[in-house]
Amino acid sequence: MKAAVFHKPGHISVDNVEDPKLLDARDVILKVTSTAICGSDLHILNGAVPQKEDLIMGHEFMGIVEEVGAEITNLKRGDRVVVPFPISCGSCFFCTHGASTACDQSNYKHYGPNGDLLDQKGAALFGYTDLYGGYSGGQAEYVRVPYADISPRIVPEHLTDEQALFLTDIFPTGWSAIDWAQLKGGEVVAIFGSGPVGLMAQKAAWLNGAGRVIAIDPLDYRLAKAKAVNNVDTLNPNEVDVIEAIREMTRGRGADVCVDAVGFEPERGFFDKVKATVNFEVGSMKVLDMCFKAVRRMGTVSIVGVYGSPYDNFPLHRIFDKGITIKQGQAPVLNYIDKLIELVNDNKVVLDDIITHSLPLAEAAHGYEIFDKKQDDCVKVVLKP
Repeated sequence: MKAAVFHKPGHISVDNVEDPKLLDARDVILKVTSTAICGSDLHILNGAVPQKEDLIMGHEFMGIVEEVGAEITNLKRGDRVVVPFPISCGSCFFCTHGASTACDQSNYKHYGPNGDLLDQKGAALFGYTDLYGGYSGGQAEYVRVPYADISPRIVPEHLTDEQALFLTDIFPTGWSAIDWAQLKGGEVVAIFGSGPVGLMAQKAAWLNGAGRVIAIDPLDYRLAKAKAVNNVDTLNPNEVDVIEAIREMTRGRGADVCVDAVGFEPERGFFDKVKATVNFEVGSMKVLDMCFKAVRRMGTVSIVGVYGSPYDNFPLHRIFDKGITIKQGQAPVLNYIDKLIELVNDNKVVLDDIITHSLPLAEAAHGYEIFDKKQDDCVKVVLKP
């Protein structure tokens, strides 16, 4: 089969590789019909998240069940399913306590309680390095799905792939960021980053009763997309002092909720890069620091952008003085996916309006390039095997 394979930083190519096989009675083999490139994939491409061996990429995918293991009774050949990006066993302590992204069985080689930089991670993820289980991803013609009696969900027949695909990751991730804040109605929600996850968090904010949603991004084409598809207010940090602007919008208080949908790889200047090098940091926490400044006292900051290292000068004093509540981590997709499928099925939310590029799998390397380099107004790339 053909698959998008990471070889080394900066090098992803579409190669001929062996077809996946059933390795366990709880496996299924999926014929992939649609897959997408995620911002987290760029961390591997750019070497920020280390990977030594060749790896089939991709944790956002869906398709048709081709083969089923002997113990699979919930799925059959021909079923069309969407697959959450975390791999969950369904029976460990964490999986049975609503914390499937902490599954202690799926990532048996590198699981651990510490959450270290280069070891002791949580649940395995599809196509996301050996640290997260080393499982082949879904940017391929076929993929093996372990524990297939737990995570895959059958997609309603009338929904297109594009309508359902983002239930794998970015919509549940955006939803998590808002759900963690427990909106009561009427809140001002400021979302830093208008990439795919930020756009989904904007949709989730409106669905959960926000009174005003503010999108912050340094790229005008992303802000234009946010305004077009989500009817939000927009701020460009290259044009205004974002912190002061948010305070002006909120009678000086700050936003009730700030969402960091950027993570450790924001746009950075020379001195930011020097500081990171001196302090042995990966990337920067400048966006998170902006969230802590922009949120009101006793407000909530949700972090769904990825962070992979400790950071010097972490502003604990500000967090304490303002009484900020912080929630963060990988999205527990299984906690939300059934509800989110209903929202899509009932036409209460549109997900496919963020797609800017649909390409054949053979052009995956080009898709990575334009997404990574922010060319051709690229917001979201869908690949078709």
